[in-house]
Amino acid sequence: MVVDVVVGVIVAVLLLAAVVGGMSLRVVQQFQRGVVFRFGRVRDEVRDPGLVALVPVADRLRRVNVQIVTLPIPAQEGITRDNVTVRVDAVVYFRVEDPVKAIVNVQDYNFAISQVAQTSLRSIIGKSELDDLLANREPINQGLELMIDSPALGWGIEIDRVEIKDVALPEAMKRSMSRQAEAERERRARIITADGEYQASARLSEAAEVMSATPAALQLRLLQTVVEVAAEKNSTLVLPFPVELLRFLDSATETHRRGAEQGGSGVDGVEPVQPGKVEAPPLPGMEQLELPPLEEVLDSSPVDPPERYAGDGKNGGKNDSEKSDGRT
Repeated sequence: MVVDVVVGVIVAVLLLAAVVGGMSLRVVQQFQRGVVFRFGRVRDEVRDPGLVALVPVADRLRRVNVQIVTLPIPAQEGITRDNVTVRVDAVVYFRVEDPVKAIVNVQDYNFAISQVAQTSLRSIIGKSELDDLLANREPINQGLELMIDSPALGWGIEIDRVEIKDVALPEAMKRSMSRQAEAERERRARIITADGEYQASARLSEAAEVMSATPAALQLRLLQTVVEVAAEKNSTLVLPFPVELLRFLDSATETHRRGAEQGGSGVDGVEPVQPGKVEAPPLPGMEQLELPPLEEVLDSSPVDPPERYAGDGKNGGKNDSEKSDGRT
């Protein structure tokens, strides 16, 4: 019986030792750091990854993740410095630099970083302009990182980087920006076209100077243009009309008009025709009759026979004899 008692005591001691050993040993992963509290007081020594021995009942271990944490910032709505309403969301990358401060100085460092990031994002929206949010985000990211990093240093948190993900604009602002971009493109196109016309006119001026020295070159160029037009198998052939001929006709017309106004001779000594004095030439084989004056026609009675029917002349006697012969 003594042997049984001794064996039982040994087994109990071994079991107690196993329980105590299980309570005093902990495993810390590679991406973690251990913070030990002894009777509620934190130990300055941070336990590295591996097997950690603790004092049973007296020590308590807190594991802290030191990996980089990706924390998305919910979209925040604000008004920019140029009075445009936008919605901006961002993302924060941070890691725990001092596990002791992250456990002791702040209750939940993840929630704290999230709240600081949201308030800093709204503040940076009010300080920035719309063009900077859309095209010049690097300085804004740096400013936002600095604003979040200031309180995070006291919490043992290191801000790795902060980036703005998206900027949501109202539909009216999108249409306005589209019209602005279209107008800018139109302005560039007009400038490029005008520059091309300027360069082409300079080249054409040089070509005109070269052709003016040799008139045959202009004729050859005209024939080449005709050949190019005829190569398209068109039924219509367009020939250019010389501008010099138009100028000659214009000058001749102007000279004739000036001569007519001054009452002098016109072109080549030809007397200009005065208005109201145009006389038509007599037609061959036709007898020209003279009309009586208008005053005589108005003074005569409508029942009186005309003078040309009176029997006192050539036509009058003949007409009376014809009438008498007809009656008889």
